[in-house]
This record gives sequence, C-alpha cells and structure tokens, in this order.
Amino acid sequence: MRGGRVVVVGGSVAGCAAALAAHRGGADEIVVLERAPGRLAERGVGLAVHDDRYEELRSAGYLDAGMPWIQLNRRRWYVRGEGGAPLGQLIGEMPFPFRTYNWGPLWQELRTRVPGEVDFRTGTTVGAVRHTPDGVALRITGVDGSDRTEVFDFAIGADGYRSLVRTEVCAGLVAAARPEYAGYLAWRGAFPVSRMSAADRRLWDVEECAYAVFPGGHVIVYRIPDATGGQRVNWVLYTAPPPDLELSLETPTSLPSGTLTDGLHSHLAHIATELLPPYWGGLVGLTAPDELFVQPLYDFTAPRYATGRLLLTGDAATVARPHTGAGAVKALQDATALESALRSAPHWAEALRTYDSERTAAGRAMVELGRRLGQALVEAAPEWGSMDSSALDAWWQRAAVGGGFGGRALKA
Repeated sequence: MRGGRVVVVGGSVAGCAAALAAHRGGADEIVVLERAPGRLAERGVGLAVHDDRYEELRSAGYLDAGMPWIQLNRRRWYVRGEGGAPLGQLIGEMPFPFRTYNWGPLWQELRTRVPGEVDFRTGTTVGAVRHTPDGVALRITGVDGSDRTEVFDFAIGADGYRSLVRTEVCAGLVAAARPEYAGYLAWRGAFPVSRMSAADRRLWDVEECAYAVFPGGHVIVYRIPDATGGQRVNWVLYTAPPPDLELSLETPTSLPSGTLTDGLHSHLAHIATELLPPYWGGLVGLTAPDELFVQPLYDFTAPRYATGRLLLTGDAATVARPHTGAGAVKALQDATALESALRSAPHWAEALRTYDSERTAAGRAMVELGRRLGQALVEAAPEWGSMDSSALDAWWQRAAVGGGFGGRALKA
C-alpha cells in the first residue's frame, strides 16, 4: 500500500514516532499538528526503557545509541531505619536492566529523524474531527489565528490523555472514553546533579535506581542525561493527597509548576523530612519550585484503537499508571505496529484493522498491570520495615504476576 495524505494530531514523542511510521509505511504527504508553540526539547522529565525493549525498538529503527541515555543495572529498596542511616535500611536488591532518557532530548532526537518533507506545524490547534465520505475532516486553527478545514485520507490521534481524536474514535462509547482517577498523585521533579555535594554523589552509584518506600507510597530516584552531556537527578513520588485538600481531579488534568497549593507543598515536605530516609528526602528537598509538578494518575484504555479512517496511539489510546515502566515504550511500539500494518496491508481499512487488533489488547494488559502495581505499591502497600530480601522478592513476583513490567515484547 502506498500513497495518501495523513495527519498526525500531536507532535510529542508519540506524534513524532507516528509520523515516522506513516512515512515508512508509504504515505505521500504527512502533516503533524502540535498545539504547543516552538520546540518541546526543554521538557526535562525522566523515563526508562528496558534493555530488551530497547533492542527491539533499535532494530525497528525508533531508538538508537545516538540518543543520550544512562544505563541502570540494579534496583535497591530502602526504608527509613531507626538508626537514622542516611540512605536508610536496605531491604532488598533486584536486577534492573533499563536505560534512562530525558524526555526533552529524546523528543529532540526523534524530531530530527522526522523527514524534512513532513509538514510539522507548531502552535496549531484542532477544534473538531469528523469522518467524511472521502476521509477525515479537521477544523484547524493556525498559529496566525486563521481557521480552516482540511481533509486527509486518515488521521492519527497522538494528542495525549485528553485526546480530541479519541472522542471521535469512541463515538457512542462516551463513558468508556473517559480516564478514571486512580485516587493518588505522582509528585515529580528533576534537577542538575551538580546541586548535590561531592560526598552525596559518592553515596549513590549512577547505575542504581532507588526505591525509597514509606507507609502509603514510595519515591523512585534515578539519573537521566541532560541536553548538554551532563546528568540530572530525576524522581517521582507516589502517594495519596491529604484528605482535607479540595482537588478537582475527576476530569483529567495536571498541576504544572507554579500551580501547586500550599497544602500540597506542605504534604510533600512532611513526607521528605519525616517518612523518607534522610538522603532521599534531601534530594526531594533540593528540587526548586519551578522544577516540581504533580501528575494525578488515571486509568484508561480505548475499547478500540481504530475505526473508519481514525486511529489512536500513545496516551491518546491508553493511559496507564507509570509503575509499569513502559509509557514511552508503549508509544514507540504503537508506531512500529502501525508501520508494519501499513507496509503489509493492501488498503487502509485492512491496515487499521490489523493495528487495532494488535494494540488494543496490548493497551488493556498495560492498564491491568498498572492497577496491580498501584495496589501493591501504594493503595495496599505492605509493612515495609518487616520485609527482608526474600520476602521482598516474593512480594514483587506476586505484584508483577503476568509480566509486562518495562513493556511486553513486540509481536514478531
């Protein structure tokens, strides 16, 4: 199958990968519509890719060694001990073969790999999406304020967890198309390693991912590359918000830096100073206010990934809790599956049916794993202080039953 005019709604990691997939799948013309103005490379959130998934994605041409990364090899679990040891009491260690990336530089690398003939429009919003007898019509507002309708042969929704394209894909299934709040939050932050003292840097090996656990939650800490060849400390802390805070979280939202309430700042400070081991709580405390944001967690997977001439990818298709360690992997795997379907199918309808069949099941499995891990790590966490290494290993095997942590293997 060759030819056609394709639009990708959303130009983040999932959108860039989808544009690559459409190009390699033979589309004649590709337009990417990104709402944010300018480039997205300044975003500094960390992500991790399992070594096995990296090899698959490298072979498929969506990741490569030229994209800045840091290798992790082990995961250590700490709990605040009675003796006040800086790192805390070590309760277990597990293999952890992951590469870490910085979202912004990774996006930049993917963006440079999108062919120059792709029409990549920033500062552009999509107001409506609808099927027509000849394809898909989008109402588009340009960066100059102009408003027009354009028709494409098919459209890819890579427009995130509040996806407009998903609304059309799931038309008639409105209730199923709405992400559900999981009941707790992820506080996130990242800052330059140079902010740490030399002594503190020596206490924590670069190949270690730390899980510092406390009643009702945990914080994950690992290093990521920055855009200049240096490193940043990246952390994400999961726990429920204080019950007396009035937060409107039933509608999918995020709390960017500068919008956190005093109550949220106080709750985080309490956890860092009173519940975490001193070393890991100190790293949370080194984070500047403009480096801190809160991500409410939601569960959602579309009942279908494609219909007519529309398909979904990335967070527009599935929103799973980050405990899975596979959010970025899932988006890139969606792209590889799309490319394969476009290359092998005789027409659009068959390509979208193939993609839908493969990726809808993958999204459902990912959400189920996220719920199980959320239950085990946050909602019904064990008495961490009573666990030793063998008990921790057995607990993890139960929590991650069925596999999929770090992402499931690509279909051959």
